[in-house]
Amino acid sequence: MDAVKRMMEDKPVVIFSKSGCCMSHSIQTLISSYGANPTVYELDELPNGQQLEAALATKSGSFPAVFIGQQFVGGANEIMSLQVKGKLVPMLKKAKAIWI
Repeated sequence: MDAVKRMMEDKPVVIFSKSGCCMSHSIQTLISSYGANPTVYELDELPNGQQLEAALATKSGSFPAVFIGQQFVGGANEIMSLQVKGKLVPMLKKAKAIWI
């Protein structure tokens, strides 16, 4: 999990994804639509992707795995739930991923 923490350092939004996953793409698009610029790591394209996936599986179990403000938020279901409840934008603002 140390490698994951280093990859998130100083980044307001980090998404660990798989390049062929349509839900990962949808979550990236949603977060970007508010003006955030998430850092996206495609696990299937990284040399150490399998090790990272194994480390993230203890937290997530599914992908994408989304971190906002260096805190694990969840996968697609959790992000969509935050969106529906009107809590996603305030969370992005608090993490300084967006300003307005």
